[in-house]
Amino acid sequence: MSEGEFDDALTTSLEGHFLIAMPGVDGEPFARTVVYLCAHSPNGAMGFIINKAQPTSFAELLTQLGVVSSASDIRLPRRGSEVSVCMGGPVEQGRGFVLHSADYESESTVIVDKDISLTPTTDILRALSQGIGPKTAIMALGYSGWAPGQLETEIAQNGWLTCKADLSIVFGNDLDRKYDRALALLGIHPAFLNSEAGHA
Repeated sequence: MSEGEFDDALTTSLEGHFLIAMPGVDGEPFARTVVYLCAHSPNGAMGFIINKAQPTSFAELLTQLGVVSSASDIRLPRRGSEVSVCMGGPVEQGRGFVLHSADYESESTVIVDKDISLTPTTDILRALSQGIGPKTAIMALGYSGWAPGQLETEIAQNGWLTCKADLSIVFGNDLDRKYDRALALLGIHPAFLNSEAGHA
């Protein structure tokens, strides 16, 4: 879906944007998170937390899923030698999704925008392990979902900051720095945000 106004609300789609948790969002799993939104419409929203790591590495995951017999069989592309495995959200945590550059496509691939696609099936894992997958990718286990109107309410209540997504942050391996880097896109230093959080 391209950006545009919803038919039944004066709201612009935030598809392809970041949600950056405000300090007031202090419960798990969303405290200090950066969420990449893949879908946002009057029917709700869906995205992936991209800055919280899973304890399982990509190589271990490929082995567990039987995509490869051992980690030594994995040949990742030069620029994708480290695919981060993130906790995508609290919904369907046993299900994997791969956000990736638009240079790979399969029957199950969904185009999010001109630069990012989403593939939820193991064919992309096999392609990545063989060195023929997308140039850049990040894997998420589970996803984050919002019912119709829920995300708009949370934003109105100052739960989230929003900005256009930056690809270098989406696909970066520096998960611990993504929150600060996303805030920097808005010209905000985390210390300033924390000091302002308690003020009306």
